[in-house]
Amino acid sequence: MALRIFETDPDALPKGSFVDETVGRFHSGKQDEDGVPIALPHWRITTDDPSVGDAVAQLFGAVAVVDDESEAIRNVEVLTDRGTVLVVIDGPESVQSDMKLWNRGNLVHHCDGVEFLSPEERAGQVCGCPALMEERKAQAKRFMGPSPSISVTFALADDVELGKFRFQSGSWKLAEELHILDNALTKVGRPVLAELTLQLVEYTTKKGRDVSYFKPVVKVLKAWHDAVADPKEH
Repeated sequence: MALRIFETDPDALPKGSFVDETVGRFHSGKQDEDGVPIALPHWRITTDDPSVGDAVAQLFGAVAVVDDESEAIRNVEVLTDRGTVLVVIDGPESVQSDMKLWNRGNLVHHCDGVEFLSPEERAGQVCGCPALMEERKAQAKRFMGPSPSISVTFALADDVELGKFRFQSGSWKLAEELHILDNALTKVGRPVLAELTLQLVEYTTKKGRDVSYFKPVVKVLKAWHDAVADPKEH
C-alpha cells in the first residue's frame, strides 16, 4: 500500500508536490537485476493494489505478479503483450509537462524551458536554457541541463471504472509532439478516446550505424461520448 500520510495533512506537502490518486502506472521499460534500463516493445503496468493488477491482467490477457520482497511502492507488475492501448483522457489538464534536472535525488533545475517554475523565489525568472533544441538535448545528455518531464493521466477504455492511470516520460520525441496533442484535446473540448502506443523507430545514421528504439505516442481518435455511442468503431 502506498504511503498516504499527506491525505490527512495536505498542507504538509512539500511545495510542488501532489497527492497521486492514480491506481497504477504505465511504463515503457524496466531495469534488469543490475539496475540497467531495458526498453520494452509492450506496455508494463504496475500498481500497489493486487485487485487492480488482476483486473488489468484479465483485460490484457496477462498475469499479475506480486513481488512481496520488493521495496517499491507499486509492487504488483503486469507485463502485457500490447504495444497500443485504448485510453480515455479527460482533457488538456490531464497532460502535464515541465523540464527537470535531478542530482542525487534533489531537484536542482525546474523550468518550463524559458522561465524557472521553482523554487518559489526564482519562479518567473529566466532559466538560461539554450534556445535551440539540439543544444538543450546536448546539455541534458551531459547532465548539465534539464530534460522533459511529461505526465499523462487517463482511464482504460475497456474499464473506465477501474480508476486513473499515469504514464511518466522523459522522451524528447513526445515533448516535441505535445503541442499536437494539446491542440487535439482542446479542439474536442471534452473527454477523448485515444491510443497510447509504443512506436518502433528505426534508422541508419550517417556513419552507417543502425539505430532502433520505441517512442511513446499519444493519438486522439475521437470524443469519448461518440465512441460510447458507436462502440463498433473502436
